[in-house]
Amino acid sequence: MTANYSEETIRTLDWKEHIRKRPGMYIGKLGDGSSPDDGIYILLKEVIDNSIDEYMMGFGKTIEVNINEHQVSIRDYGRGVPLGKVVDVASKMNTGAKYDSKVFKKSVGLNGVGIKAVNALSSSFTIQSVREGKIKSVDFCEGELVKNHPQHNSPEKNGTCIIFEPDHTMFGKFKFIDEYIEAMLRNYTYLNTGLTIIYKGQKFQSKNGLLDLLQENMSGEGLYPIIHLQNGDIEVAITHGNQYGEEYFSFVNGQHTTQGGTHQVAFKEALVKTVREFFKKDFDASDIRTSIIAAISIKVEEPVFESQTKTKLGSRDIGPDGPSVRNFIMNFLTSKLDDYLHKHGETAHIMLKKIQESEKERKAISGIKKLARERAKKASLHNKKLRDCRIHYNGKDDRKNESTLFITEGDSASGSITKSRNVNAQAVFSLRGKPLNSFGLTKKVVYENEEFNLLQAALNIEDGLDGLRYKNVVIATDADVDGMHIRLLLLTFFLQFFPNLVRNGHLYILQTPLFRVRNKKETIYCYSEEEKSNAITKLGKNPEITRFKGLGEISPDEFKHFIGPNIRLQPVRMKKDDDLKNILSFYMGKNTPERQDFIINRLRVEEDPVEVA
Repeated sequence: MTANYSEETIRTLDWKEHIRKRPGMYIGKLGDGSSPDDGIYILLKEVIDNSIDEYMMGFGKTIEVNINEHQVSIRDYGRGVPLGKVVDVASKMNTGAKYDSKVFKKSVGLNGVGIKAVNALSSSFTIQSVREGKIKSVDFCEGELVKNHPQHNSPEKNGTCIIFEPDHTMFGKFKFIDEYIEAMLRNYTYLNTGLTIIYKGQKFQSKNGLLDLLQENMSGEGLYPIIHLQNGDIEVAITHGNQYGEEYFSFVNGQHTTQGGTHQVAFKEALVKTVREFFKKDFDASDIRTSIIAAISIKVEEPVFESQTKTKLGSRDIGPDGPSVRNFIMNFLTSKLDDYLHKHGETAHIMLKKIQESEKERKAISGIKKLARERAKKASLHNKKLRDCRIHYNGKDDRKNESTLFITEGDSASGSITKSRNVNAQAVFSLRGKPLNSFGLTKKVVYENEEFNLLQAALNIEDGLDGLRYKNVVIATDADVDGMHIRLLLLTFFLQFFPNLVRNGHLYILQTPLFRVRNKKETIYCYSEEEKSNAITKLGKNPEITRFKGLGEISPDEFKHFIGPNIRLQPVRMKKDDDLKNILSFYMGKNTPERQDFIINRLRVEEDPVEVA
């Protein structure tokens, strides 16, 4: 039956209905807080961005952030929203000072949508503004005006305070993770020296900008002192490490552009050009950038981003009357970095040695690359290893492109996932036995080892993450000793050769239930002993209890519950406080007495996020 398409089928949603019906257009995704790009953090960021814009215009040196379980409050000491416009800025689309580029010349937000999205997606939202001895407060619920409080006198300092609680009907059982919030707040202070952000009583400040950022985010020492260059609307920090891959922190007007954009592309091009000209040698670009750790921040008038969440810059020009982003960065780096290398001969020598080492390793494996690619192509044609999905990740902030690859071991486990998966967005890569322990080996092993070569080809990450085919890479192994060992071997592989996959939040561990507790009326799947006890209490007398020993024991029909909308993914996160090399050496190096004692004393499965460096 064909649906009737008539005038009655045309609907006009008001602003809050549209945001609640299509939240992905405004905050990327909902999520439960387990990932740093989940919607609850975007809500927090949208409010703080407004306070940062005030600071950038010269008003308010302190921002106070507090989170009490689910309720968030952000107080700045800027000028405060004009009292007669407090309702409008929180509830009327296309309303805000960001449209006046004279007031907010180089702000993060431009379209006046962010704070309205926070309002519409919150079960409670209060905005308070203090200006010149008077305070104005307005309360909302899901974007609906609840109470418009009258103005009254106040001894408080000028500024704006926003208090909100994300709507549980939209975000489910969400939880704020301090680590993600603190990383966000630190980035704000690196980019705004002189700003103080207070979170739960802790002060975040930075004196040296991007120099501090690199020092505090590197898991080990750089090969040479960080090169720190700045001039007006641009600042960069550069060094090389010993890790594989490239690591960039890029920012526009204080916004962390996690997906890069025109400025990051220009920076990489300018870096290669400057190094080639300084050393007077036509090095391969990959040899220059291998193991680099760099940060770049620029300020742009009226920036254009590729999505509402502002994770990728699309602007090609610095401003209406300014140079292109590419020329601006190219001119700065070819001049300033060249000068620096001439003045710091020891740093230049260390950089040259690192580039030559990368070149030597690349040439050593170039001979086997072609054979490895042919082998991977042949294997994929026979579909022995990879059961692919229909859509693939394109690097964009696009919720329709949420593709996932499950890495599993054994025919029964991979068979269960394959039969129960969503063939549109979920792929399965089947390992044959335990992978090789790659600790201490060079990248040559990625091409020589069939399993690693085929896994790299399936992910399409040989030349970096730009070609990554799946947004989520999920290790799905049994929760027994063998499964844990395979998990460690895979983590070692990714951390050694593709650390950016972890740094950029793509790697996860699949959580599957340990127990099934059921009676004739209800079935409860339990992921821990505590959940099992609660389920037994709930279901009452003598429920049937099943202990799942492996993924292969879970039927495809049951597996649909665990890899569907309620999937539990444990993010693998890298921490800057630990040395990655030492951690891998301890867990995957020679079998020392210290490690034996550690294993004996900790024979249990952790439930917290996997933190590996």
